[in-house]
Amino acid sequence: MPVLLTTDQALPLSDLLQAANTAGLAYEVISTAGPEPLIRGLGSLRHAGPHEISFLSNQRLVDQLQHCQAAAVILAPDVYQKLEQPLPYYVVSCSHPYVFYALLAQWFDQHRLANLPSGIHPSATIDETAVIESGVSIGPNTVIEAYARVGAGTRIGANCVIGREATIGQNSLLYAQVTLYHQVSIGSRCIIHSGAIIGADGFGFAPQPNHPDGAWAKIAQLGRVLVGDDVEVGANTTIDRGALDNTEIGNGVKLDNQIMVAHNVHIGEHTAIAACVGIAGSTHIGRRCTIGGAAMLSGHLSIADDVDISGGTAITSTITGPGRYTGVYPFAEHTDWQRNAAVLSQLAGLRRRLRALERSGNT
Repeated sequence: MPVLLTTDQALPLSDLLQAANTAGLAYEVISTAGPEPLIRGLGSLRHAGPHEISFLSNQRLVDQLQHCQAAAVILAPDVYQKLEQPLPYYVVSCSHPYVFYALLAQWFDQHRLANLPSGIHPSATIDETAVIESGVSIGPNTVIEAYARVGAGTRIGANCVIGREATIGQNSLLYAQVTLYHQVSIGSRCIIHSGAIIGADGFGFAPQPNHPDGAWAKIAQLGRVLVGDDVEVGANTTIDRGALDNTEIGNGVKLDNQIMVAHNVHIGEHTAIAACVGIAGSTHIGRRCTIGGAAMLSGHLSIADDVDISGGTAITSTITGPGRYTGVYPFAEHTDWQRNAAVLSQLAGLRRRLRALERSGNT
């Protein structure tokens, strides 16, 4: 991992931990390795250098601590107690090392962003009716249409399009080539990655029975997309606008890359969804849910709060209670899979025959 701070910007370990610990995690710094180190960056256990801090959260990597060259390592208390002393690095003892690592990564990333060029690039096209608040950065060739509003401190990368009457809150970040259609609303402190398209038309068409060619009549999508605060949207993810009501993404939702969110979907606060998930229209997903990669959700369903859906699972009916739900048929060598699938296809018939035998008393 590259060092993010120059030598003159390096911070004493204690100062860095205090600055990054915005969640108020309890921790203890244990010194067995000489003077307090100056920290310039983050690194993995395998590759961190003498001016970097690392962490251990996966017990399978504990052997890497023997050869770690980091200045400091974040460890759970029980792991530290099992290690042979003295250690050649400082220890940050914390019950949640992975969370502390996340906070440090955020701190270093904010430092990186603070050093990016700011201001409005001369090639950007901004309608005279748009409202651009203080401290906004707008990259080359970005277009901001009429009556749009961009909140203070927000950064917009190159080649973005902010549609008519769209709004973006404060201190959000849009990477290059993000498109927000008209009247889309993005909250504060959001991150929208490249290629994301928010507010395109939902897939709405009505069959025309009397049309000679059987053509479809397009249903105009008149709703909006409302994205809350602290939401992250991955690269090439698409979120369609509502047909009449709005598509809504709650505060703190995290969406991975290449997710499809159809019209009128509601995603509750702090739900996290992995890559390549498809969510059909008018599905309501509760709060604090997790959905694994490539899962598929049919339309007009309700998913309760605190549901965990395994990757590759197809959800075709409403889930009313919390818990983990899995519907992935195990893979096998192809000919074996064909034989098993053939048996499964006959289960309904076998069930009817078994019930008939039970009724006749021949079981």
